[in-house]
Amino acid sequence: MSTPAFIAYYRVSTTTQGQSGLGLDAQRAAVKAYVQSVGGVLVGEYKEVESGAIDDRMELKAALKQCRTRKAMLVIAKLDRLARSVHFISELLQSGVEFVAADMPHANKLTIHIIAAVAEYEREVIAQRTKASLAAAKARGIRLGNPNASSQSKRASDEARRLADDYTKGILPLIQVLYAQGATSYSRLAKSLEASGVSTQRGGRWTASGVRNIIMRSRNL
Repeated sequence: MSTPAFIAYYRVSTTTQGQSGLGLDAQRAAVKAYVQSVGGVLVGEYKEVESGAIDDRMELKAALKQCRTRKAMLVIAKLDRLARSVHFISELLQSGVEFVAADMPHANKLTIHIIAAVAEYEREVIAQRTKASLAAAKARGIRLGNPNASSQSKRASDEARRLADDYTKGILPLIQVLYAQGATSYSRLAKSLEASGVSTQRGGRWTASGVRNIIMRSRNL
Protein backbone atom coordinates (compact mmCIF):
# COMPACT_ATOMS: atom_id res chain seq x y z
CA MET A 1 0.00 0.00 0.00
CA SER A 2 1.46 3.36 -1.06
CA THR A 3 2.03 6.15 1.42
CA PRO A 4 -0.53 8.98 0.98
CA ALA A 5 1.06 12.24 -0.15
CA PHE A 6 -0.07 15.66 1.06
CA ILE A 7 0.65 19.23 0.05
CA ALA A 8 0.00 21.85 2.72
CA TYR A 9 -1.60 25.22 2.14
CA TYR A 10 -1.06 27.84 4.84
CA ARG A 11 -2.63 31.27 4.92
CA VAL A 12 -1.78 34.39 6.87
CA SER A 13 -3.91 37.48 6.58
CA THR A 14 -1.33 40.28 6.50
CA THR A 15 2.18 40.90 5.23
CA THR A 16 3.34 41.42 8.83
CA GLN A 17 2.02 38.00 9.81
CA GLY A 18 3.64 36.50 6.74
CA GLN A 19 7.02 37.94 7.67
CA SER A 20 6.78 37.24 11.38
CA GLY A 21 5.27 33.78 11.08
CA LEU A 22 2.41 34.70 13.44
CA GLY A 23 -0.15 31.91 13.24
CA LEU A 24 1.95 29.94 10.79
CA ASP A 25 3.58 27.67 13.39
CA ALA A 26 0.17 26.64 14.71
CA GLN A 27 -1.04 25.81 11.21
CA ARG A 28 2.07 23.78 10.48
CA ALA A 29 1.74 21.90 13.76
CA ALA A 30 -1.91 21.02 13.03
CA VAL A 31 -1.10 19.85 9.51
CA LYS A 32 1.91 17.84 10.65
CA ALA A 33 -0.11 16.11 13.37
CA TYR A 34 -2.86 15.17 10.92
CA VAL A 35 -0.50 13.87 8.23
CA GLN A 36 1.33 11.75 10.80
CA SER A 37 -1.97 10.42 12.18
CA VAL A 38 -2.90 8.95 8.80
CA GLY A 39 0.59 7.66 8.03
CA GLY A 40 1.12 10.16 5.23
CA VAL A 41 4.03 12.24 4.03
CA LEU A 42 4.16 15.99 3.40
CA VAL A 43 5.69 16.56 -0.04
CA GLY A 44 5.17 20.31 -0.37
CA GLU A 45 4.11 23.51 1.38
CA TYR A 46 2.60 26.75 0.10
CA LYS A 47 2.04 29.94 2.08
CA GLU A 48 -0.41 32.66 1.07
CA VAL A 49 -0.14 36.21 2.41
CA GLU A 50 -3.32 38.12 1.67
CA SER A 51 -6.19 40.14 3.07
CA GLY A 52 -8.72 37.31 3.07
CA ALA A 53 -11.39 38.82 0.83
CA ILE A 54 -9.71 37.98 -2.46
CA ASP A 55 -10.53 34.69 -4.15
CA ASP A 56 -7.69 34.93 -6.69
CA ARG A 57 -5.15 33.11 -4.53
CA MET A 58 -2.03 32.47 -6.59
CA GLU A 59 -0.27 30.26 -4.02
CA LEU A 60 -3.36 28.10 -3.67
CA LYS A 61 -3.57 27.69 -7.43
CA ALA A 62 0.08 26.66 -7.46
CA ALA A 63 -0.60 24.18 -4.65
CA LEU A 64 -3.55 22.67 -6.54
CA LYS A 65 -1.42 22.33 -9.67
CA GLN A 66 1.27 20.56 -7.67
CA CYS A 67 -1.37 18.27 -6.13
CA ARG A 68 -2.48 17.19 -9.59
CA THR A 69 1.10 16.67 -10.74
CA ARG A 70 2.11 14.60 -7.71
CA LYS A 71 -1.29 12.97 -7.16
CA ALA A 72 -1.34 14.44 -3.66
CA MET A 73 -4.12 15.65 -1.40
CA LEU A 74 -4.32 19.29 -0.33
CA VAL A 75 -4.33 19.71 3.46
CA ILE A 76 -5.18 22.85 5.42
CA ALA A 77 -5.14 23.49 9.16
CA LYS A 78 -8.63 24.93 9.61
CA LEU A 79 -11.69 24.53 7.46
CA ASP A 80 -12.79 28.14 7.88
CA ARG A 81 -9.57 29.32 6.22
CA LEU A 82 -11.05 28.17 2.91
CA ALA A 83 -14.79 27.96 3.43
CA ARG A 84 -15.62 31.65 3.29
CA SER A 85 -16.88 31.95 -0.29
CA VAL A 86 -19.35 29.79 -2.17
CA HIS A 87 -17.73 30.84 -5.46
CA PHE A 88 -14.27 29.91 -4.20
CA ILE A 89 -15.39 26.57 -2.77
CA SER A 90 -17.18 25.72 -6.03
CA GLU A 91 -13.97 26.42 -7.94
CA LEU A 92 -11.99 24.27 -5.52
CA LEU A 93 -14.44 21.38 -5.80
CA GLN A 94 -14.34 21.62 -9.60
CA SER A 95 -10.54 21.49 -9.61
CA GLY A 96 -10.67 17.73 -9.11
CA VAL A 97 -8.15 17.88 -6.26
CA GLU A 98 -9.02 16.07 -3.04
CA PHE A 99 -8.59 18.19 0.06
CA VAL A 100 -8.93 17.80 3.81
CA ALA A 101 -9.00 20.08 6.83
CA ALA A 102 -6.95 18.92 9.82
CA ASP A 103 -9.56 20.24 12.27
CA MET A 104 -12.50 18.53 10.49
CA PRO A 105 -11.03 15.56 8.59
CA HIS A 106 -14.38 13.81 8.23
CA ALA A 107 -16.18 16.74 6.64
CA ASN A 108 -17.40 15.77 3.19
CA LYS A 109 -17.84 18.04 0.18
CA LEU A 110 -21.50 18.68 0.98
CA THR A 111 -20.61 19.84 4.48
CA ILE A 112 -17.93 22.17 3.15
CA HIS A 113 -20.25 23.66 0.57
CA ILE A 114 -22.94 24.28 3.18
CA ILE A 115 -20.41 25.89 5.52
CA ALA A 116 -19.37 28.20 2.70
CA ALA A 117 -22.99 29.07 1.95
CA VAL A 118 -23.69 29.83 5.60
CA ALA A 119 -20.53 31.95 5.89
CA GLU A 120 -21.51 33.97 2.83
CA TYR A 121 -25.03 34.35 4.18
CA GLU A 122 -23.59 35.67 7.44
CA ARG A 123 -21.83 38.46 5.58
CA GLU A 124 -24.99 39.36 3.70
CA VAL A 125 -27.09 39.74 6.84
CA ILE A 126 -24.59 41.90 8.74
CA ALA A 127 -26.02 45.05 7.18
CA GLN A 128 -29.57 43.90 7.92
CA ARG A 129 -28.66 43.08 11.51
CA THR A 130 -27.09 46.51 11.93
CA LYS A 131 -30.18 48.14 10.51
CA ALA A 132 -32.40 46.19 12.89
CA SER A 133 -30.22 47.14 15.87
CA LEU A 134 -30.43 50.81 14.96
CA ALA A 135 -34.20 50.54 14.59
CA ALA A 136 -34.49 48.85 17.98
CA ALA A 137 -32.29 51.50 19.61
CA LYS A 138 -34.38 54.21 18.04
CA ALA A 139 -37.56 52.57 19.30
CA ARG A 140 -36.14 52.35 22.84
CA GLY A 141 -35.27 56.03 22.71
CA ILE A 142 -38.77 57.20 21.84
CA ARG A 143 -40.24 59.49 24.50
CA LEU A 144 -43.34 58.45 26.38
CA GLY A 145 -46.46 60.01 24.98
CA ASN A 146 -45.27 59.77 21.37
CA PRO A 147 -48.29 58.46 19.45
CA ASN A 148 -46.00 56.54 17.08
CA ALA A 149 -43.97 54.82 19.80
CA SER A 150 -45.98 51.61 19.85
CA SER A 151 -45.97 51.07 16.09
CA GLN A 152 -42.26 51.88 15.74
CA SER A 153 -41.36 49.53 18.58
CA LYS A 154 -43.43 46.77 16.99
CA ARG A 155 -41.70 47.26 13.63
CA ALA A 156 -38.30 46.96 15.29
CA SER A 157 -39.40 43.82 17.11
CA ASP A 158 -40.81 42.31 13.92
CA GLU A 159 -37.57 43.05 12.05
CA ALA A 160 -35.46 41.41 14.78
CA ARG A 161 -37.73 38.35 14.69
CA ARG A 162 -37.47 38.14 10.90
CA LEU A 163 -33.67 38.25 11.02
CA ALA A 164 -33.61 35.50 13.66
CA ASP A 165 -35.92 33.36 11.51
CA ASP A 166 -33.78 33.97 8.41
CA TYR A 167 -30.61 33.02 10.30
CA THR A 168 -32.26 29.83 11.56
CA LYS A 169 -33.25 28.87 8.01
CA GLY A 170 -29.71 29.53 6.83
CA ILE A 171 -27.87 27.55 9.53
CA LEU A 172 -30.28 24.61 9.81
CA PRO A 173 -29.01 22.68 6.73
CA LEU A 174 -25.49 22.67 8.19
CA ILE A 175 -26.78 21.45 11.56
CA GLN A 176 -28.67 18.66 9.82
CA VAL A 177 -25.56 17.54 7.92
CA LEU A 178 -23.40 17.60 11.05
CA TYR A 179 -26.06 15.58 12.88
CA ALA A 180 -26.06 13.00 10.09
CA GLN A 181 -22.28 12.78 10.39
CA GLY A 182 -22.43 11.83 14.06
CA ALA A 183 -22.87 15.05 16.03
CA THR A 184 -26.01 13.70 17.68
CA SER A 185 -26.15 15.86 20.81
CA TYR A 186 -26.44 19.60 21.35
CA SER A 187 -22.92 19.76 22.81
CA ARG A 188 -21.40 17.83 19.90
CA LEU A 189 -23.24 20.01 17.41
CA ALA A 190 -21.92 23.10 19.18
CA LYS A 191 -18.34 21.80 18.98
CA SER A 192 -18.75 20.92 15.29
CA LEU A 193 -20.18 24.35 14.51
CA GLU A 194 -17.28 25.99 16.36
CA ALA A 195 -14.82 23.90 14.35
CA SER A 196 -16.51 24.92 11.11
CA GLY A 197 -15.78 28.58 11.79
CA VAL A 198 -19.42 29.63 11.48
CA SER A 199 -20.44 32.09 14.18
CA THR A 200 -23.77 32.50 15.93
CA GLN A 201 -26.21 35.17 14.80
CA ARG A 202 -24.67 37.61 17.29
CA GLY A 203 -21.12 36.66 16.33
CA GLY A 204 -20.43 34.68 19.49
CA ARG A 205 -19.40 31.12 20.30
CA TRP A 206 -21.70 28.13 19.95
CA THR A 207 -23.09 26.46 23.06
CA ALA A 208 -25.38 23.48 23.55
CA SER A 209 -28.22 25.78 24.61
CA GLY A 210 -27.65 27.96 21.56
CA VAL A 211 -27.97 24.97 19.24
CA ARG A 212 -31.09 23.85 21.08
CA ASN A 213 -32.64 27.28 20.64
CA ILE A 214 -31.99 27.17 16.89
CA ILE A 215 -33.58 23.72 16.57
CA MET A 216 -36.58 24.68 18.69
CA ARG A 217 -37.07 27.86 16.67
CA SER A 218 -36.91 25.92 13.40
CA ARG A 219 -39.91 23.85 14.45
CA ASN A 220 -42.07 26.96 14.40
CA LEU A 221 -41.00 28.12 10.94
